[in-house]
Amino acid sequence: MIVSNPLTVRFTLNGREQSIEVEPSAVLVDILREKFGLTGTKITCDQAVCGACTVLVDGRPTASCSEFAFMVEGRSVTTIEGLGSPDTLHPIQAAFIEAGALQCGFCTPGMILLLDALLRQNPDPDEATLRHWLSSSVCRCTGYQIIIDAALLAAARYRNETRSDARS
Repeated sequence: MIVSNPLTVRFTLNGREQSIEVEPSAVLVDILREKFGLTGTKITCDQAVCGACTVLVDGRPTASCSEFAFMVEGRSVTTIEGLGSPDTLHPIQAAFIEAGALQCGFCTPGMILLLDALLRQNPDPDEATLRHWLSSSVCRCTGYQIIIDAALLAAARYRNETRSDARS
């Protein structure tokens, strides 16, 4: 019988400092969903190929189904719940709604987080860049063109926000 000792992991989750005990084999997606109740991060393929479990770790897209929870020690994790709120949607969330770029919602949180990471480093991506970035997310419900349309709308808004912030 193998006995493992729980590990204490301290990290920032959606802007708040957290400390939690986890088993060494615990994966990040399970901790987010089960311990913190953040169910926007989805479990679909459980093999890091569909994108539904994407979160941002230190601003970089990460498949949370293949990341051990202890690996976020001292790091910052952002889930879809950390981007906007029901009262104040993030511009990417609003663009997805306006463009009708979601149906069942399993892929949407991961795609929105991918786009957030992209737009932070490149606020003016062309369509080819958007398609490349979103290629790690699988959507079985919508047509990809409306997702690209939403991404282009979000990028335009992001650029406008960035420009208006620079003027302030």
